[in-house]
Amino acid sequence: MFAPSQEDVRRFFCETWSKHQDGMPLTPLETQAAGWMVEHPEYHADLSDVDAALAAVYTVEEGRTNPFLHLSMHLSITEQVSIDQPRGIRAAVERLAQRRSSLHEAHHEVMECLGEMIWESQRSGRPPDGQAYIDRVLSRATR
Repeated sequence: MFAPSQEDVRRFFCETWSKHQDGMPLTPLETQAAGWMVEHPEYHADLSDVDAALAAVYTVEEGRTNPFLHLSMHLSITEQVSIDQPRGIRAAVERLAQRRSSLHEAHHEVMECLGEMIWESQRSGRPPDGQAYIDRVLSRATR
């Protein structure tokens, strides 16, 4: 299992952004990441300075989203949908995206559901409940 460090993740996004900006060839994963980065112009300054990115600390008190966590969640959800794992997530995300008329907005809602699932798993000491996660996404698709 690939377990990159915080520094690895930040370097990946910054280097991918630089390659994208310079029109250099991207790997398939970098292409997916660059697509999500384009969708988030508010992160472009963070992605443009690797040294600042490596030193940055994002706290709740600061009231600012960690761009690297946010983009990583987009990639995680993209991967979940591509392999339909947990089974049913693809259809649930597609239904929510259709309801919201935006895959990007659907991803943001799915992130909340994913975060809730992880939080509940950590709190209870049980494995993540994939079905509860899918049910949350489907619940949002019907509102």
